[in-house]
Amino acid sequence: MMKNIISKNILTEEKIKEIYERNKLTVWRVCFTYMKNTADTEDAVSDTFIQMIKTEPVFKNEEHEKAWLIRTASNICKNVLRNWWRKRTSLEEASEAEAPPQKTDEVLNAVKELPEKLKNVVYMYYYEGYSSVEIAKALFRPQSTIRNYLHDARKLLKEKLGGDFE
Repeated sequence: MMKNIISKNILTEEKIKEIYERNKLTVWRVCFTYMKNTADTEDAVSDTFIQMIKTEPVFKNEEHEKAWLIRTASNICKNVLRNWWRKRTSLEEASEAEAPPQKTDEVLNAVKELPEKLKNVVYMYYYEGYSSVEIAKALFRPQSTIRNYLHDARKLLKEKLGGDFE
């Protein structure tokens, strides 16, 4: 009697470096849209790649790898933002303690201020080039929901950035 043995993906140091180099900017941008400051963003990025090393997921391809990292980064950021300590510290106090101000464009700042459910969808669609079908699969949501999120986000961004936004 033969048992099915699932071979675990062994991440070598070289594979980890390749994955990190390929995805570090994407993960950083996702984390920054949630965390809104460099220090917390860097912590979340580190935690994302540490999670990848711990769980050693088996990726089908580079798109699957990127989707997994985006989803993991989002979940890590959400968990940090739910932390009791964050609820006790005001944003004003945190921003006063912040080092140099970030140089981000007006659109990215507007995206960061979107409701949580819209942030990832907008980022994945506009910044990473995923289709609504691919986003639906990655986020385990119906395609119609993703299209509605994009519609709602565009409407909010248009209000925030003015009538010229498309």
